[in-house]
Amino acid sequence: MRYNVVLFDADETLFDYTKAEAHALTSAFQEMKLECTPLLVDSYRRINQELWKAFEQGSITQQQLRTARFERLVAEHRLSEAIDAEAFSQAYIKYLGEGAFLIDGAAELCSQLQAGGQRMAIITNGIKEVQLSRIGRSELCDAFECIVVSEDAGSQKPHPAIFDFTFDKLGFPDRQEVLIVGDSLTSDIAGGSRYGIDTCWYNPGRKPNHSDVQPTYEIQRLEELVPILAGATHSQGNTSPSRA
Repeated sequence: MRYNVVLFDADETLFDYTKAEAHALTSAFQEMKLECTPLLVDSYRRINQELWKAFEQGSITQQQLRTARFERLVAEHRLSEAIDAEAFSQAYIKYLGEGAFLIDGAAELCSQLQAGGQRMAIITNGIKEVQLSRIGRSELCDAFECIVVSEDAGSQKPHPAIFDFTFDKLGFPDRQEVLIVGDSLTSDIAGGSRYGIDTCWYNPGRKPNHSDVQPTYEIQRLEELVPILAGATHSQGNTSPSRA
């Protein structure tokens, strides 16, 4: 096998975060006796994305992020009389933890790899209580050798300390035998590249890559990972899966 260990990102790689997010927003607004309108959802997603980027860059803590996104949403839509941002954050996180929705093909892929003896781990920047709840509720609950969340590591992707923490958990495997798979160029792919391990960009929407971050492989469907792990597909060339 070409890669002894595969590190999976969680959200939008194995788990359908968009679906979980929609469930959590709708449920939290219902709990607050308010309608979850498309305008509010769009605003929240923009604010949330901005703050997670700031978290990746180290300019905000995850604890601050949890409430700040709703403080901004409440201020932007003048909802302060109807919503307490801290209470809404707690409700949202509770419902988000229920969202154990998988990306198409994730269960089949992990089952196949697990049956073949593939070592697998999760490495995620997500909120610990949310991620552990979602993974534990899913079909993938027993698929991973370890689940590394940034809160435990004291660092987040793309920074090397979270990879140090992960490699320690895995018994320090040879970096040449480790592959990270994720949907984020700035988090998963940049982090893996800087750490000296091969990377696989999961890009089902075929988004163009205008950055200077170059993954070793790029795939559009999760099943395309199988020949890569087996060593049947090389990083050179332009066929899919291929060097991006």
